[in-house]
Amino acid sequence: MSHSLEELMEFRKKHVPQGPVNLTPAFVKEARGALLIGVDGRELIDFAGGIGVMNVGHSHPKVVAAIKAQAERYVHTCFHVVMYEPYVELAARLNELAPGDFPKMTMFANSGAEAVENAVKVGRYATGRPAIIVFENAFHGRTLLTMTMTSKVKPYKFGFGPFAPEVYRAPYAYCYRCPFGETYPQCGVGCADHLESFFVSNVAAESTAAIIAEPIQGEGGFVTPPPEYFPKLRKICDKYGIALIIDEIQSGAGRTGKMYAIEHWGVEPDIITMAKSLGAGLPISAVTGRAEMMNKPHAGGLGGTYGGNALACSAALAVLDVLFQDGLLKQAEALGKKLRARLDEFQKTYEIVGDVRGKGPMLAMELVRDRKTKEPASTEAKKLVSLCYDKGLVLLSCGNFGNVIRMLMPLVITDEQLDKGLNILEEGLKALR
Repeated sequence: MSHSLEELMEFRKKHVPQGPVNLTPAFVKEARGALLIGVDGRELIDFAGGIGVMNVGHSHPKVVAAIKAQAERYVHTCFHVVMYEPYVELAARLNELAPGDFPKMTMFANSGAEAVENAVKVGRYATGRPAIIVFENAFHGRTLLTMTMTSKVKPYKFGFGPFAPEVYRAPYAYCYRCPFGETYPQCGVGCADHLESFFVSNVAAESTAAIIAEPIQGEGGFVTPPPEYFPKLRKICDKYGIALIIDEIQSGAGRTGKMYAIEHWGVEPDIITMAKSLGAGLPISAVTGRAEMMNKPHAGGLGGTYGGNALACSAALAVLDVLFQDGLLKQAEALGKKLRARLDEFQKTYEIVGDVRGKGPMLAMELVRDRKTKEPASTEAKKLVSLCYDKGLVLLSCGNFGNVIRMLMPLVITDEQLDKGLNILEEGLKALR
């Protein structure tokens, strides 16, 4: 059955509540690589990637072939009832890829939020402690626990309380807007050292099961800490027997040019969560961690009906093949350099671009009305997204003030598509002046 864009918009308004927001007035008909084609025939360059899900590109032939082949064998048995090879093979590969020269184990769930919840369960069970420390600007999901762990109130938390207990929030290493009013590197990365006093005034270290952090904060504005930050967190966790959980849901699967963003800092987490681009569009998330921690919870204490679904595991195995065997990680590094050079030019040319940050091709521009006061240019960012959409580019904003423009294009984007998209973005920046 085929409907026009107008008909589909009416169906949406009538049958779907407003809560699941739509960021563009488009319905997709098909997608390939870094291009979206709407039901109206309009072609869009995709700088959003389904919110960081399509690192290997839309409908990658290897992923599609893997899904088709698996669907012809079996779709679902529930791993808890009848086991299957894709689950254990994917676990083995992720265990090998995760940082750290120690035994690891992996379990699967459906979404990023589920991965975070399970990581917290493992951390609490393994340490016998209740408290979790999270950070300002963090986003970890929309379930009760992960919504509690998420920082931004509107739209994620407003009206949905009360929230889960034993979650404590500390300042993060947001150098552009330092919560302590300091300047890097003269600050000595005191934001990490602040945890020592945090243990006195907020929650005792002896009660803390885990500290969980995104290596590059996603929804919070692609906030990227200085090189000393995560090594300091690792030492603090080691000092007090606290599990360090790294949330790689948006930053993992090659988004920064490495399998895991935390690799940029040479830190070995106790537990890593992944989702989004791991399944190239199919719902799957992973919790990979130290074997002695992951194996602590009793049999039946972790899992779920659909977790590690055979189709999703097969898709994820194909994703890993594309990243490593087909050289997409190297391609991502080259993309990151091209993208960074162009965004740095934007910062030099347009006063509204206050900061450019990130790693590899996971980059963002923070827009400000005044570089001295750093007043967030929230309205302008929203206008920029709209202007770019009108010219055929799908963009996403983020950040607590909605003033950060983030780059999440598929890593397979062609040079021609990248240049066209960036030219549209520059036209939008010019129009804001």
